[in-house]
Amino acid sequence: MTKTEMFHQLIESGKSSEKVLFRPILMQFAAEYIGSNYGQFASDYNVLVEANLRCLDDFDIDMLGLISDPYRETSAFGAGIQYIPNGVPRCINLVVNSMDDVINLKNPDVYKEKRTLDRIKAGEVLSKKTQGNVPIIGWIEGPLAEACDLTGIENMLMQLMMDPDFAYRLMDKCVITAKDFARAQIEAGCEIIGMGDAICSQIDVDTYNMFVRDRHQEIIDFIHELGGKVKLHICGDTIQLLPSYKNFNLDILDLDWQVEIDYARSVLGENVIFAGNINPVDIQNKTRDEVFELCQTYVNKYKNERFILSAGCEITALTPPENLKAMNEATVL
Repeated sequence: MTKTEMFHQLIESGKSSEKVLFRPILMQFAAEYIGSNYGQFASDYNVLVEANLRCLDDFDIDMLGLISDPYRETSAFGAGIQYIPNGVPRCINLVVNSMDDVINLKNPDVYKEKRTLDRIKAGEVLSKKTQGNVPIIGWIEGPLAEACDLTGIENMLMQLMMDPDFAYRLMDKCVITAKDFARAQIEAGCEIIGMGDAICSQIDVDTYNMFVRDRHQEIIDFIHELGGKVKLHICGDTIQLLPSYKNFNLDILDLDWQVEIDYARSVLGENVIFAGNINPVDIQNKTRDEVFELCQTYVNKYKNERFILSAGCEITALTPPENLKAMNEATVL
């Protein structure tokens, strides 16, 4: 059975017959694992592809991903990006500083802008090399996260309270580009689109429901209409947001270590796949045997549910490779 077939089996029957699927979020770890660095991983799709394929071979991960950093769309909107070797790329200027900037903001052509095209090319190459046998996860920024990238976190959070029209207009433009970018990655061969909107864990549920929920729903529905699957990633404590996801018809939901899987299941039911929720610090700091035992506990508990073994967020660069191998070994039924 191919990895794609195992994923489809998990969706359709509620469990995989051969193993629990294993999909850690790998970025800086993957870059350094192949002797490269984060700056190259984020700026050159060839490095991202090589890192993903090496981790596929060495750790037997069950999905590949195009996630790299939050500034692909931001760059396409016109922001300058600075790459640094051992850290996340930096946005060096804000694109939106006023309502006039929002009104005049043009949605980019994701096929013509360098950084969005780079991710699309990564999807094309990974799709060609894996020939449909491994699910590929594309990546887009959620509307609040992208708005924060364009105008600054503090300013955007203030605008939610002080100038809702500013917030609505800016996020609506972010939704348009998110949909364009999702479509392009699906056409490049991605079966799943991950949507990252981590800033949502820092707002209350009423603010989320007023400003963000319907925009998430619009993007999710759009991806489903294209035949894609959706993976929502809002790291941090999202317990208060779970009831707001009920109508999303999510395929995969990442749960960070603060959110108990059993509670999430009681709120969202049996149809969504939960990925998580191990603390990445534990995977970094525990011994190989301790990681194996921890993951085996998860596997034994959730092997008959829609569940993917993963950390709650990115695997740290300091994680011993042996610990990732232990995670994979624990997934065998």
